[in-house]
Amino acid sequence: MSSPHDLPGWRHVYSGKVRDLYVPDTTPEGGVAERMLVVASDRVSAFDHVLSPGIPGKGELLTTLSLWWFDMLAGGDGGRGIPNHLVAAADLGLDDDARSRVPDAVAGRAMVVRSLEMAPIECVVRGYLTGSGWAEYQASGTVCGIGLPEGLGNGDRLPEPIYTPAYKAPLGEHDENIAYERTVELVGAERAAQLRDLSLEIYRRAAALAEKRGLLLADTKFEFGVDEEGVLRLADEVLTSDSSRYWDAQAWNAGGTPEQRMASFDKQIVRDWLGAHWDRTGEPPALPADIIDRTSARYRELLTRLTGA
Repeated sequence: MSSPHDLPGWRHVYSGKVRDLYVPDTTPEGGVAERMLVVASDRVSAFDHVLSPGIPGKGELLTTLSLWWFDMLAGGDGGRGIPNHLVAAADLGLDDDARSRVPDAVAGRAMVVRSLEMAPIECVVRGYLTGSGWAEYQASGTVCGIGLPEGLGNGDRLPEPIYTPAYKAPLGEHDENIAYERTVELVGAERAAQLRDLSLEIYRRAAALAEKRGLLLADTKFEFGVDEEGVLRLADEVLTSDSSRYWDAQAWNAGGTPEQRMASFDKQIVRDWLGAHWDRTGEPPALPADIIDRTSARYRELLTRLTGA
């Protein structure tokens, strides 16, 4: 059955807060598709609400950054190649089924990807003390139950990056921070160790590359899935402004306040404005034009500084 959201050759099957998912329109209802189309929208969310209006060009900016990072982590940074969920361009040639190509209407903000069995774990890596981690550290000297040295300040670099997984809650519920031992229960000891070690490796590689561009990768989250051959693949978005905190290295070194040190290249501008103008009851107010423009500029600046694009 067609939907008004369908695209030529693709059938809409799901929409999250900011992304839309499609399968080839030849896929039987309830059937498993070999490939999917993931489309990043210009929608922006905060405090579990989709806000209005969106950020023009956001979907394309984030998709471009994800694709660049997938390329770097496939060996472009000089490291070993890490398998990802993208269907290779060579597999989407002119002789391929037209349904497997990106429709013009979403060109630049869509990826054709393999269907994977996704791990029920959000793989979070933190290299700096900030956000909810800072609040917990002040209360108990820990982050997600992991003990840290005394005397750390808001925004400080951790002695070593730490892996703090979360359980991906069902739609509409909050993800839940979990202990590593719980990930072993969920996916088995071997897979749990693989997810942890791979997440830490990717974080270290990405942080090193970002630092060469004058940026600090404070924290990030990854998602992984397994293909039909049993290969673990990096999936979803990767190292974007929506899944990561990036800070300007110079500001972090010279800033006199936490706010100056940790001005991030993401939707923090939106969160700050919303926090000052909404009590989180009812529908959130519409975002002003200057907040949209400033947020868009930060997304674009990050892409330019990392990739030179």
